[in-house]
Amino acid sequence: MAEAITIARPYAAAVFRLAKEKNALARWSEMLSFLSQLAQDARVQALIDDPKLDAAELERLFLQLGGDNIDAGAGNLIKLLVEYGRLAVLPEIAAAFEQLKAEDEGSLEAEIIAAAQPSQAQVTSIINQLQARFGKTIDAQVKLDPALIGGLKIVIGDTVIDASVRGQLQELAYSLKG
Repeated sequence: MAEAITIARPYAAAVFRLAKEKNALARWSEMLSFLSQLAQDARVQALIDDPKLDAAELERLFLQLGGDNIDAGAGNLIKLLVEYGRLAVLPEIAAAFEQLKAEDEGSLEAEIIAAAQPSQAQVTSIINQLQARFGKTIDAQVKLDPALIGGLKIVIGDTVIDASVRGQLQELAYSLKG
C-alpha cells in the first residue's frame, strides 16, 4: 500500500482549497485536529480496522462521535474517507492541511535533527539561513538523534537537507558500490 502521506495529500489539498474559498481555514484546522485525535484513539482504531463493521455503520459511529465538533463539510469528508477506506489517514490529512495552511500564511515548519544539542546561537543561525533560502518564516523544532554521528539533518515538508556524518557515509558507500 502507498505511504499514508501520499494518500493524504490530495484530500488535504482539496480540503485546503475548500476552506480557503469559504475563508474558514481556522475552523477546518480545528475540525481536522479533532478528527485526527479521534482517529488515533485506540478504541476508534479498533472500529476502523473491524472487518465486521460495514461502511454505513462506521460512518454513522464516526459522525456521532464527532458531534458538534464537525460541520456538514467535515461530515462529507468523513463519508468520502469511509467510502474509500481511507479513514485511518485522517492524522496525515490534518498534518498535510496544516502544512498547506502554514505555507499560505508565509511560514514553514522545520525539524532540525542533530547528533548533539546545538546552542541557541547555532539554532538561530540555521533558522536565519533557512528563512533566507525559503523566503518564509521558519518555525523550528530541534530533536536529537545520536545515530547521526555528527552534523545535522533538516526536514521542511518534502525537502530534506542531510549534512550529517551518517548521511555522508551512506552517500560514500553508495558511490563505492556503484
